[in-house]
Amino acid sequence: MKTKAAVLWGTHQDWQIEEVELDDPVAGEVRIKLAASGMCHSDEHIREGDIQILPPGDFPFIGGHEGAGIIDKVGPGVTSLKEGDHVVLGFIPACGRCESCSTGHQNLCDNGATLITGQMIADGGYRAHVNGKDAATMCLLGTFSPYVVAHESSVIKIDEDIPLDKAALVGCGVTTGWGSAVYAAQVEAGDTVVVIGIGGVGSNAVQGAALAGAKRVVAIDPVEFKREQAMALGATHTFASMEEAVEPLRELTRGKMADKAIITVGRIEGAQIAEMMALIKKNGTGVVTGMGDMTASDVSLSLFDLAMMQKRLQGSIFGSANPRFDIPKLLGLYQEGQLKLDELITKTYRLEDINQGYADMLAGKNVRGVIMYGEEDY
Repeated sequence: MKTKAAVLWGTHQDWQIEEVELDDPVAGEVRIKLAASGMCHSDEHIREGDIQILPPGDFPFIGGHEGAGIIDKVGPGVTSLKEGDHVVLGFIPACGRCESCSTGHQNLCDNGATLITGQMIADGGYRAHVNGKDAATMCLLGTFSPYVVAHESSVIKIDEDIPLDKAALVGCGVTTGWGSAVYAAQVEAGDTVVVIGIGGVGSNAVQGAALAGAKRVVAIDPVEFKREQAMALGATHTFASMEEAVEPLRELTRGKMADKAIITVGRIEGAQIAEMMALIKKNGTGVVTGMGDMTASDVSLSLFDLAMMQKRLQGSIFGSANPRFDIPKLLGLYQEGQLKLDELITKTYRLEDINQGYADMLAGKNVRGVIMYGEEDY
């Protein structure tokens, strides 16, 4: 079938709206008619060249990895899904059978190995083609298109009464942030938690910490609008920088400092790790969820402080969550009014306005931008 998509032809270029030839799903795959796609910072990392999914010059590339919609075609052998099912796309596939999945770490599923190649799980090929060339898709999804073909391990059925534009956000940003607090940092009732960077992920780390019972949730971001949003999502204190937060945090905790800190800045730098670790107390935990240049390896860290204060530095992908369990769980919390999703969406965009949407994100004008698809897109 013919559809359209926001396509990159190279790093540091704008997204281009191109006609796409989309193949039918093969065995183990389904096709989804999307209602919405989130605009996550990870796609901006591709555009900037921080994440090098493709070999140099091996474009085109279709972005987008947060989507929700309705299945309209099912490939051979698929038994867990059917036409008409409402679904969320998880940017991490979960096969349910590999060692990681079977030990409760679906976010580390072996099927995720192909995310960095753009080649489909079922057969190593491509389903989307632009101007006669095979097109890789972000996280094997490519939700910057009204139709996607995805492997069933990346597709999670949800209740039909959940708004699809809100559900799309749970495929990455919401779960990543929430899980960074609840699972990776293991926030407990009474904790003091610092969240550094209040964007699509950090805003939900704030929600996760608050829902876990944190006594204080300290949000740090240079943008005043985002600090205000953090307060609406459960933060108790806000500061413009880590440096600004040090002395007030020491006073709040009677010198102990925070139990947990989570860094979710849009583009993380190695020098920020030492700053984060200085905010946590003895036996505290620092969680790194933000991303930067994938080739960077230099980190500032006091090894004496790490060892002698018995601190823990923890990495986290997808918030250390299990997509098949946690996506329905979080949508259930939304239905019960305990998790805020509506409030996250600052502005909606048409696909054709994607470059403006990312400009707004980089300027700190939105917490979450969402692309909405309408009848004119199908």
